[in-house]
Amino acid sequence: MKHDLLVIGGGSAGLAAARTAVARGARPLMVTDGPPGGDCTFTGCVPSKTLIEAAARDDDFATGIRRVREAVARIAGTEDETALAGEGIEVLRGRAVFRSPREAEVEGRVLEANRVVIATGSEPRIPPIRGLDDLDYLTTDTVFELDALPRRLAVLGGGAIGCELAQAFARFGAEVTVVEAQERLLPGEDAEASRVLADRFKAEGITVRTGVSAARARQLEGRCRLEFDGGEPVATDRVLVAVGRAPVTAGLGLRAAGVAVEENGAIRTDDHLATTSPPGIYAAGDVTGRSLFTHAAHLMGRIATDNALRKGRRRRFLASSIPRVIFTSPEVAQVGPTEEQAARTDSDARMAYLPMSEVDRAIAAGRTDGFVKIIAARRPWLGTLGGGRVLGATIVGERAGELIHEIALARQTGMFTGRLAQTTHAYPTHAVAVQQAAAQFFTEYGGRRAHLVRSSAD
Repeated sequence: MKHDLLVIGGGSAGLAAARTAVARGARPLMVTDGPPGGDCTFTGCVPSKTLIEAAARDDDFATGIRRVREAVARIAGTEDETALAGEGIEVLRGRAVFRSPREAEVEGRVLEANRVVIATGSEPRIPPIRGLDDLDYLTTDTVFELDALPRRLAVLGGGAIGCELAQAFARFGAEVTVVEAQERLLPGEDAEASRVLADRFKAEGITVRTGVSAARARQLEGRCRLEFDGGEPVATDRVLVAVGRAPVTAGLGLRAAGVAVEENGAIRTDDHLATTSPPGIYAAGDVTGRSLFTHAAHLMGRIATDNALRKGRRRRFLASSIPRVIFTSPEVAQVGPTEEQAARTDSDARMAYLPMSEVDRAIAAGRTDGFVKIIAARRPWLGTLGGGRVLGATIVGERAGELIHEIALARQTGMFTGRLAQTTHAYPTHAVAVQQAAAQFFTEYGGRRAHLVRSSAD
């Protein structure tokens, strides 16, 4: 059978690409060197969020790991070869290697393809720490294989996944230390969000060391020791490496395909997700180095397939309205610019601020850590009153991951702040916080008005 589209990779982007092809009436072939579902199903979103939920429910670690494996099996069953065949998607197991821009070889089988979507994803990045290779260190690919809870766990990396897993393991009863090379946790997020999470970690007994990098790792009598250029070493039973992810492009034969890569190994793409090769080869998901989120990969897969198959006007991938959520407690959610980013790029932008300690539902639940920040363009003809189009928001709180979507919709549709303020929200819900914050663009609410954004240095 001749296939209309070759999809290389079976994760979120690859699945979205193949399913979009079927929806367009095309016949896709998906090549994957692992089971369909990819990192998100087996080592990413599904297991990590299941473990986080189990820890929040006060399950023991054995129960949590059992729940992880049950959730993975259940979701994987909806996207295995049999399920995909029923959807009209043929799956070929193996690793694809380009022989030319129009040919790829899989386990000795040569495939001809005029339209290709590369969606090979990413893998854990391992820092060049002397002695680390001598340790039986954990990554997000292996941590869910544990059968017993380590008594002590050191987490290298204070980003999203490092913080999520650090808190989960601490709630199971492990003694956890987080090591972050930057000066604060979540260095890419809002600075106040970082402070809120750091305070929560301290309250939960999680040790946080920021502004330090591990210089050496040693295995001593079955235990691990991390040494630094300055400060006391960290003794631990296991080390979890969570310093980021790297695109998977090695061994694909991209040079033979005429596909260029960036210095970090990501495939170079334009806003239409087309590569630098002859027309017809696109890339989607983590392998592009853009927006390393499952939902972003899913969107990229759809756009890449649309552009590969359609004639005429092509769709663009824009990451600016894609929300992101860090599933700690409290959750940290973001869309559009942070306060600091807006202050650097738009001196006229205005911000409304509401602490969760003034939100009735948060008070009733006894979980008042966090805040809502809504950033909007200024409407000069209204002076200090009114708010322009919604630019974004940072929300920190127990339901932040749900609340952020109202702001994402507002940004995506070019909504003005007045729409958020005028829309009646059910009381008492956490979402009322969005309406209350938006009201500050028009009147004093709770003793606060919207004000010009400011950088962390102000």
